[in-house]
Amino acid sequence: MDKEYGRLLYNYLLKTGMAEGLATYLNLFILLIGVLVIVFILDLFIWKVLRALSVRLARKSKNNFDNFLVANQVPRYVAHVVPLTILLEFVPVVFADFDYAESIAIKIIKILFVLLILMIFRKFFRSVNGYLKTRSNFKDKPIDSYIQVFMIFAWTVGLLTIFAVITDTTVWAFFTALGAASAVILLIFKDSILGFVASIQVTINDMVRIGDWITFEKYGADGDVIEISLATVKVQNFDMTITTIPTYALISDSFKNWRGMQVSGGRRIKRSLLIRQKSIRFLTPAEIESLKKIHLVEAYITSRNDQINSYNEANQINKDLLVNGRNMTNFGLFRKYVSNYLENHSAINKKMTLMVRQLQPTPQGIPLEIYAFSSDKRWENYEYVLADIFDHLLAALPYFSLELFEYPVSKNVVDFSDDTLNA
Repeated sequence: MDKEYGRLLYNYLLKTGMAEGLATYLNLFILLIGVLVIVFILDLFIWKVLRALSVRLARKSKNNFDNFLVANQVPRYVAHVVPLTILLEFVPVVFADFDYAESIAIKIIKILFVLLILMIFRKFFRSVNGYLKTRSNFKDKPIDSYIQVFMIFAWTVGLLTIFAVITDTTVWAFFTALGAASAVILLIFKDSILGFVASIQVTINDMVRIGDWITFEKYGADGDVIEISLATVKVQNFDMTITTIPTYALISDSFKNWRGMQVSGGRRIKRSLLIRQKSIRFLTPAEIESLKKIHLVEAYITSRNDQINSYNEANQINKDLLVNGRNMTNFGLFRKYVSNYLENHSAINKKMTLMVRQLQPTPQGIPLEIYAFSSDKRWENYEYVLADIFDHLLAALPYFSLELFEYPVSKNVVDFSDDTLNA
């Protein structure tokens, strides 16, 4: 804008006989106050108009994104753009006789303009973040990571632009000179770069989502993921403590994600009973008849016993010794009992793997492993089902003349009864 407009009042004051110096400063003061008042009124007017329009659109729109824009005051910051631009145009007029003050004022307004753009970006991305978190298909995505990356880039460009404005250099020249310092920049932003790359890989490979239950022994984490940001992943442990894990650790180290169990039809039960080897033996005919009273194996014993007797008779096996021919063992019969018990248990998912198997003998006995899946995946209920099953199996062992392995306990235990203490 032509600086001559800024001297109209100055010329008028000189004609009234006012001193030149006083007229210069009075001209500056009046113009500055006038421009600031005009800009303030214009800013308030634009804000009122934008607020009315944005509220009306938010009420009529079926999409609630505009609600987040209004809640985060995006229209309020956008309203400052036009007044600030006008203020920048009026600076040469107001400071017509003050070239040094004019350059400083222009730099200050340009810096304010850059900061305003950064705040608009910040408010806009915060609105995007809030909106996407209301969408079911984005709830478990690390939106915070990407927002942080955009804001880091925006703030970097903004700060460099401010520096270029202060030093009176072009932004592109400043960026060119900055190339020599790229190694230092990479070192400073190493964690952010690693976190950004890790966030992309985590999202693309669908390794972790917000709400997943993960176990990360290296960092002592065992709980639900509550936040995935650019640099860290927050896990709320089951004791309500918070563990912070570097995002890039998710791709550089090994961790366990329980999501597969949570979305499946059941939660795995994999536990063994250690049976004493000396308690395993063949069953006598009398014992077989007695065990027929157990309902879950009654039909099996009858059918299996008939097959064994037919085979032994057909091959003229001498049964004076039980080891001759085919026989039933208490361990084999108990294994069948456990299998039938699980197949009839209401809390076991019959559509998933159900297996009772004998593992390789160990110095502590022969492991009888139960491999099945609980229909109820909730932790408390799962533990109850697990305890209920093994309570029953432990109590059923003596009926099959089987024993669990236990380390020997010394019998030389001091009796701290009342008589001993009063002696």
